[in-house]
Amino acid sequence: MALTLAEMAVEVLTCGDALQKVSLGRAHAAAWLASRAAGVPLAVGRAEPPLQPARPAAPELLDPRDVPRRKPGSLAGRQAMLHAVAHIELNAVDLHWDIIARFCDQPMPLGFYDDWVRAADDECRHFLMLCDCLAAMGSHYGALPAHAGMWRAAEDTMGDLQARLAVVPMVLEARGLDVTPGMIALFQGAGEAGAVAALQVIYAEEVSHVAYGSKWFNWLCGREGTDPKEVFHDLVRRYFHGSLKPPFNEEKRADAGLPPDFYWPLVEARGQGG
Repeated sequence: MALTLAEMAVEVLTCGDALQKVSLGRAHAAAWLASRAAGVPLAVGRAEPPLQPARPAAPELLDPRDVPRRKPGSLAGRQAMLHAVAHIELNAVDLHWDIIARFCDQPMPLGFYDDWVRAADDECRHFLMLCDCLAAMGSHYGALPAHAGMWRAAEDTMGDLQARLAVVPMVLEARGLDVTPGMIALFQGAGEAGAVAALQVIYAEEVSHVAYGSKWFNWLCGREGTDPKEVFHDLVRRYFHGSLKPPFNEEKRADAGLPPDFYWPLVEARGQGG
């Protein structure tokens, strides 16, 4: 009997081996999208996701303050930067499958699942591309310690779909649109053509992930008859523990459905609060 989409999601989340996780993720995404294309979609179903996804033995996960900082101009620094991005992408695989399994009890159109399955599949490809880049630079995923705080946003928002959409794609992934052009320039300057190509693909495709968040956030606000900007401000203030810091990539954020009046007031409010 075929697995439901929620069961597929939990299978990915409970797989601890990084390469096996992304292999499962890609296979499950292909199965779901093929069933949709054939007009006989698999059942979404119900399944209980873990509180935290299974993780490989390496990298060692540290408090963000304890992750060693390396100069980006050196080979070691560039390896560390790509390793950090690979870690983000692997976390994103789990975040996108988690939103499917965590909120499958809520009535959502099938297009909601299509979007997050596609996003999860993109993140799997991104992780594999970065693994190839690390290997070409004499390193591998797990060679360095990594940030332990990335799952906090998922834990904090596990009871609120709108909060999850606001914090993960519309804040955390939108931040990637701000910082990736600088990373691309750094690797261009170092003559690392493979890393440049991988980061350019990631940069282009992350716009759609932020857009998925914005689309479904606005859709939920429309269903509830609430003002998206006011709801976004309230949820980010309640659930996001970092700070929104300029400069912002306003062009790419706009392409993803994030107008400036969504995020600039949050910067001002944080600043006035000390």
